[in-house]
Formats: sequence, C-alpha cells, structure tokens
Amino acid sequence: MHREIDFEREIEQALIASGGYAAGDPNGYDPEIALFPAEVVAFVLRTQPKIWDRLLQLDAGKAAAMLVDSLVKELAAKGALAVLRTGFKCVGKTVRLAYFSPNTGLDPAATERYADNRLTVVRQVRTKSGAIPDMVLAVNGLPVATLELKNPLSATRWNVENGKDQYRFERDPKELLFAFKRRCLVHFAVDTELVFMTTRLEGKDTQFLPFNRGHNGGAGNPPVEGEVRTAYLWRRVLVRDSLMDILARFIHLEVVEQTVATEKGIKRHRKETMIFPRHQQLDVVRALTEHAHIHGAGHNYLIQHSAGSGKSNSIAWLAHRLSCLHDAANEKIFHSVVVITDRRVLDQQLQDTIFQFEHKLGVVEKIDQDTQQLAKALAGGAPIIISTIQKFPFITQAIRTLEANGQGLAISTAGKRFAVIVDEAHSSQSGETAMELRKILNKDGIEAAVAAQWLDLEEERLSEAAQKELLREQLKRAKQPNLSFFAFTATPKFKTLAVFNEPGPDGKAPFHHYSMRQAIEEGFIHDVLAHYTSYKRYYRLIQKVEQDPEVPRRKAARALARFVEFHDYEIAQKVEVIVEHFRTHTRHKIGGRAKAMVVTGSREHAVRYKLGFDRYIEKKGYHDVKSLVAFSGEITLKEFADVTFTEVGMNNGVKETELPKRFGSDEYQVLLVAEKYQTGFDQPLLHSMYVDKRLAGVQAVQTLSRLNRTTRGKADTFVLDFVNEPTEIYAAFKPYYEVTPKGDDTDPQLLNNLAHALGEWRIYSAEEVDQWCEIWFRNRLHPTGGEHKQLNALLDLAVERFKALSEEDQDVAKGQLVSFRNLYGFVSQIIPYQDSGHEKLYSYARFLLTKLPHLGDARRVQVDDEVELKYYRLQKISEGAIDLKTGEAEPVYGPREVGTGSPDEDVQLSTLVDRLNERFGTEFTPADQLFFDQVRETAVANEQLRQAVMANTIENFAPVFRKQLETLFVERMAGNEEIFVKLMNDDAFRELAAGHLLQAVYAQVRATQQRQDLKSAC
Repeated sequence: MHREIDFEREIEQALIASGGYAAGDPNGYDPEIALFPAEVVAFVLRTQPKIWDRLLQLDAGKAAAMLVDSLVKELAAKGALAVLRTGFKCVGKTVRLAYFSPNTGLDPAATERYADNRLTVVRQVRTKSGAIPDMVLAVNGLPVATLELKNPLSATRWNVENGKDQYRFERDPKELLFAFKRRCLVHFAVDTELVFMTTRLEGKDTQFLPFNRGHNGGAGNPPVEGEVRTAYLWRRVLVRDSLMDILARFIHLEVVEQTVATEKGIKRHRKETMIFPRHQQLDVVRALTEHAHIHGAGHNYLIQHSAGSGKSNSIAWLAHRLSCLHDAANEKIFHSVVVITDRRVLDQQLQDTIFQFEHKLGVVEKIDQDTQQLAKALAGGAPIIISTIQKFPFITQAIRTLEANGQGLAISTAGKRFAVIVDEAHSSQSGETAMELRKILNKDGIEAAVAAQWLDLEEERLSEAAQKELLREQLKRAKQPNLSFFAFTATPKFKTLAVFNEPGPDGKAPFHHYSMRQAIEEGFIHDVLAHYTSYKRYYRLIQKVEQDPEVPRRKAARALARFVEFHDYEIAQKVEVIVEHFRTHTRHKIGGRAKAMVVTGSREHAVRYKLGFDRYIEKKGYHDVKSLVAFSGEITLKEFADVTFTEVGMNNGVKETELPKRFGSDEYQVLLVAEKYQTGFDQPLLHSMYVDKRLAGVQAVQTLSRLNRTTRGKADTFVLDFVNEPTEIYAAFKPYYEVTPKGDDTDPQLLNNLAHALGEWRIYSAEEVDQWCEIWFRNRLHPTGGEHKQLNALLDLAVERFKALSEEDQDVAKGQLVSFRNLYGFVSQIIPYQDSGHEKLYSYARFLLTKLPHLGDARRVQVDDEVELKYYRLQKISEGAIDLKTGEAEPVYGPREVGTGSPDEDVQLSTLVDRLNERFGTEFTPADQLFFDQVRETAVANEQLRQAVMANTIENFAPVFRKQLETLFVERMAGNEEIFVKLMNDDAFRELAAGHLLQAVYAQVRATQQRQDLKSAC
C-alpha cells in the first residue's frame, strides 16, 4: 500500500465490507445543490410511500423535483443537522431524511426504519468549483463528511499536514458541499499516522482539532498489529452504527451570544460552533454507557480528564445517554441522572445541548431555588437534575416544610436507580454532605438493609431505635447498589482513586484517562511550565532591642517571615519587578490583550500589594496597566487604623459578581488575588502569573493551570515565582502529567491503633460515648431542647479533662482525634465492613472537636518593633522550562502515620535571627545560603534518605545522614568553593553545618509526609 489511491481503496473496501456502507456513484452527485438526489428520492420512496404517492398525485412528472427542491430550501434555512434530526416540509407534510436507532426494542417498526437508512461512501466526487475530495460519506443522499487521505509512503511523501493545507487553500468555504452547516458537518484530514478534523472551513484560518487515541500518555496513535495506526477511524468511528449515533446523540450546534460595548452602542455578537466529539470524548461516553448497560448500577467510575479535554460536553453527552439507557429487557437502567456541579455555565450548556437531541423542554431540571425544588424533582422522577451537593442534607427538612404547607410528597427510591455525575470529584464528594446524598438516593434500600441486619448488630448498649439509626449511618457510607457515580477530575487525590475504583483497561482506576501531556501536545491547553522563572530573596535582619526574650521557635519564624513579606520595601521591590515585566514582556501578547494574575499569600498580603501597585503606577505615571484585587471580607492595617479595606472599595465600586467580566474587558490588565480565582476561573486571556505564595500538590497544579486556556493569538504563557522552588513545582505537577500512580492502600488497622491511643488519654469513657450516641441516634431528626442540653453536658465532661492535659499533650491528643475523624470518613467508604464502635466514636468525635479549645501558644510573637530589615535583595535564580517528561512520578498516598506532632520549642529571638542571617559564619553573605539550600533539597529528594527518615528516630537517622553528607557537599562544590573548603578543613564549622542540615532534612521530610497523609485523609 505505497500509493495514495491504494490507501483510499483500502478504506473504501473496509467501509463496504464491514462498515455498513454501500459504494456510491460519483456521477450521481449534483454539484449545483451538493446532494445525491437519486439517493434522496429512493430513501423517501422506500420509507415514506404515502408522501411519495401524494407527490405523484400532485404532479407525477415533477415529483422528484418537488421533493428535492423542498429539501434544498430547508437545508438553506435550518442546516443539515436539523434536517437530519427533524426532517423537512414538503407539500404540507414532514419528510424524514434519516431514522435513528431507538433507545429500546419495544417498537420493532422503529428498528426496521433505522435499518432502511442507506449510507454511501463515494470517491473522487467533482464539486462545482472543480475540487475533488478523496472521499465523501453520505446519509440517504445528504453528504455529511469529507475525507482527504494522504499516504506518507507514496512518491509525494505527503502527510496529514498536506491534507490540512488542501482544505485551507483548495476548498472554497462558500461552496455548498464545504459551507458551514449547509451540507457536510465534519471534514477529516487523514494519513496512516494521524487524524485531524474540523467542522468549519475558513480558508487559511481553518482550525483543525486532533482526533487521535493518544500514545504512551501523549499525543498520536499507538501501533496496531497488521494495520495502520489510524484504522480506528474507518473501522470503529465512521462505521454505520457509530456515525448514525454521532449524528443523533453527539454532534450539536453551540451558540454563544455576547454583548459588546462599542462607540456606536451595544452590539450583539453571535458565534456558532458545530461541536463534533473529540476521540477521548466519544470514547469515554461510549465506554461508560456500555459498562453501565452490561453491569447495571452500583459502580463508582473515575474519569481523569485533563483541563482542555472538553469535560463540559462530555458530561452533557453522558448525562443524556445515561438518562435514556435501557437494558436487554428494555428496563431503564437509571431512573434519574443527578449532575453535581458548582458551575453555572454547565447548567445552560447541558440544557442547550440536550434540547437539540430531545427537542422538548423539561428533560433537564435545574435546582436554582431551594431544597424544596430538589425534593420535588427527585419525587417527580425528573430525567436529569442539576444541583449542588450542599442541598442534599436539607431534603428531609424540606419535605417536612412542604408537608406543613399541605404539599406533602414522598421520595420513593424503592426499585429506583440513580446515576450521579460529579463535576470535580474531590471537591464535591467529600465528608458528611456526600454521605447524605447517598442516604437520600438509596433511602428505601438502606431501610431494607437495616431491617435485615439490625438484629445481628452487636451493640447491646444502645436502644433499638438508636441501634437502627447507628446502622443507617454506617450503611450510607458504603457503596450503594442502586447508585453509580461518574466522577470527573484532572487531579485525583488518593481518596478519589480509592473510592472511585471501577477498573479501567489496565485493571486499576481511573476508568478512563486523558492526560495533561496529551492535552498539551494536542494543543488544547498550554504548558504553563514551559516558561518558568524563579526568584529568591536574600535579606538580613538585625535586632533593635537589648532584651532577648524567649519565644516559641515556629511562631517566631513565622512572625519574622511575615515581617519581611509584609514589609513595604519587599512589596515595593516585587511590585516593580511585576509591573515592569508585564509592561515590557506581557502587555503586547495576544494582540495586546494579555492579562496577568498575582497570587498572594493572604488577604492582608493582597491589600498591601494593591496599595503598592497603585502607588508605583501613579509614581511612574503609567496609564497602560490597571489592577483589580480579589479577597473576601474586610481587612484593617495597623498603619491605617481608621480605614477598613474591602474588595469593592479598593476596586472603586466594582461588585464581586461583576469582577470576572470587568477583568475580561480592556480596562483592566492585572488581577491580584488571595484564595479567590485560583480554581475554576476560566479567562483565556490570562498569560502571565506572578506567584508570591507557597504552593504544593494539587493546589499548585490548579493555581498555575489558570494560565493554560487557549485562545486565538495566544502562543505561550509565563510564570514568575518569588517563593516556590522549581523542584517543588515539578513534584506537584508530575503525578498529573501522564499517569497518577496510587500508593499502597491505607491499612484499616490504623483506625484501631488511633482508637486505642485516644482511649489512653482518658478524656472520655466508653460509657459517656454510649450515652451520647444513645441520645444522638435515638432521636436525631427531632431532638428536643432537653436532649441538646444532655449532649452538650456529656461533651463538656471531656472538654474539662482535655483542658487538664499539658499543652503538649493537648496538641497531640487533638491531632489524633482529628486524624481518627478524617481516617474513618475515608476508610468507611472503601472497606466493606461495619464497626459500630468506630461509628459511635466517629460521631462523638465530630462534635467533641467543635467544643475543644483552640490550641496554640497563647504568647503572641510580635517582632515588628524588635527587628529591622538591614539588607534585602531579589535575585533571579532560574529561568526556563520545568520539564515534566523526565523522571518518574511519586505515587499519591493515603493516610499512613497520623496523629503525630511535636510541641513548639522556645529559643531566644537573637538565636533565631542568627539562624536566618548567619547560620554558618559571619564571613558569608545571605546569598551563600543557596549552597546549603541546594544540599538540603538534594537530601530531601533522595529516596534512600527519605525512607530512612520515615523508619527511624532522628538519633538513629543521624549516622545514615552523615555518611551521605560528604557526597552531598562534593556534588555542590561548584556552587561555592569557599564554603566547600571550609567544610572540608574546619571540623567545628562542618559539625555546625551538619547538625543544622540533619535537623532541617529530617523535619522537612517528616512534615511533608504528614501533610500529604492528612490531606489524603481529609
């Protein structure tokens, strides 16, 4: 198959032999109307003889002409997709141009009508302009797709890029066959390696999207034994049943209307886009529906799709498919589909998309009022319900309110099955709120299980009513047989992988995967780490007061860091770097429309940045850069005692709801944020990000990914980071770049260990827990005032005992209680057993924690008047790409060692200042600290040392570390030879450095692991 014509013939033969097509006649094409009129007439004659008879009665000699003429006129008015789905009018009757596969087999006639469709593959059609596409696919005479085929092994060596150019420069977008919506709905450029598609030809500006399967976590297609890599296109995607399914249930017209303010007034801009599913979208929807069709309800699916995957459309298509999915016995597999999302845009998109498929209102019910509306939708069996997760815990109360108003309703879940689609899994599917959703949607199933199991409950210390409610609580945590969850996320945590564990093709979660790497390589998102610049600050603090008070070390360290971070000089230096970089490098990007975000560490930080930003711009007289600030609540600063700072006030009256739109206008260029707009904010014009906040893990990925959206004219992105090391950012992104490896499962024995450790503190007794649970579970839904008092009184007993512990013990005990609460909430979802003792302690602990006093050293460390900034310098330390293609991703882990902590130690303030400024001798400047920082980071990244840390006390770890230390010093010798020589020749100096590094490495590894464990448990 070395010639292009051989490639073309192979595809044609495959479509005819096993794809359900017939060979079409190129001479049957009418270039004036871009149809195969004889095929149109034959289909109507075959499937709608009464309409054909009517045409014959009116004028037998012009029957065919009347039919085709009516079709041409309606195609011009409605477009090809609408005519295929709803038909066209002719002599007062609706004529169908296609019949689609029915959802059930209850109507044999519908199945027969579907079989009457005739799909044809036609080669070398000559169009009116003289263009000759390699292949045209038609449905009952209406062209729906064209293909340009290239064979790199042929004499021309042409490939898919030449096919794209053929469409761009040799196909007239105004010609009927190629005109948007009028005839063909999609155009493919294909070679033996790659496939690209477009739904709108626009000459040289035509944009093609990849339609490839992906290979080794990236773009492209895998090799296929005995076939070319792109054979999936004609053997799976374009075959008869698949193409008809795409036309019926996937492809749709997206219409976006925007109002634009111009000098002549408000103008409305309407943009139409024909959405054809990309390969991963088509594949995931079909894989999920096929699995649900075969296996029914009761499964938890994780869909790990990167940003840029087209998740909103995937959710819309999946919701529609699941809502009308039937099993072999023609029974609905899911009686309702519940879509859990916080995104308002998804609601309208769902409604618009599904209306094109169903052509009727009421299929999608948006819960935008109150919980009563949600209760009514569930009771009424709405096909698709869109809601936030937060409404579900209040459904029981809503039903009681409706009953009190004479509008009683009952939500019956007996025999009913629900599909729950979760938009962003770990944010919507955590804690007791998600458990309440399961409890509501399987109310009758849980009641049946309670009736069957409560007699076996070994819990004689509670009354029958309390035992049953306790069992209900346990049962709602586990996987529900009538619920299937379909969870979408780009950044799954360990808990997400463990809970949504339906295995995919490799036998592990996720069920379906579209990686960040593939999305980047296919051009759907930008690589936000391709241009990454890191700055480091070097400073010296001096003590101004003679007294040298003892203060908590960690608190003092934070206070000193805060003193520097909020110092006017530091902020002024950073503002200058940001503004000048933006004006010099960013402002001219994206046709002069590029925008930037400054990520600050706190609300006060954001306020000080805004003040500094405005001062600098005014001082410089700049008029081409203007900022907005985003933070919650009110802030006061000690320098401005009479001023209260708010977001609206600092933005000159711009309301919070208006901010995203105003930022998207030409008026503003920079957005300063504190916690807000770091997730879920979609502004394609964001080009640069200036980071002055510690980022780690998923938070780093989600924050920096605000830059990755594509738009016309956006060629790259830029990050300038004042805080985080490139190695830290690499470690955060790497697990989500290709495959997210999951660490070993959490050992349930940890729960037993924690429960035992908590009992040893003697803060509470088993009898008190039982008494509390008896009251709580016996009458949970209708507690009396007296019962509230009893619950509080029992908790107060434990609070008083807790207060009697030392501060250090309080810290450890409370940490263990938090760990037990988090760990049980996690493990109870993935381990199929019920432990009533743990359930009781969990319920008790949740409320006890709310009453325990806030921990922490009461001594407030205030250093503002005791130290001053003597020396400060910002220095660029790295510039370039953070390459995620190198190295192996660290697994994400569940809880392993939990409930540990160490009390803060007291140090003299001068000692801590010395550690910051002169840790290794006054003869070295603050800039020399970089040498030791690099040694420390290299040690922390060493897997052998990390394992040694986790397995040993610091005393036992010390000999292992010291053996490695000389090697670490040698590796960094080129960084600072003066320090290296002193280390090798001055025993006292080396001992001081080694001791400091030992403490620093051990603490950093332990702290990092503990944060990961607790985050995973939460």
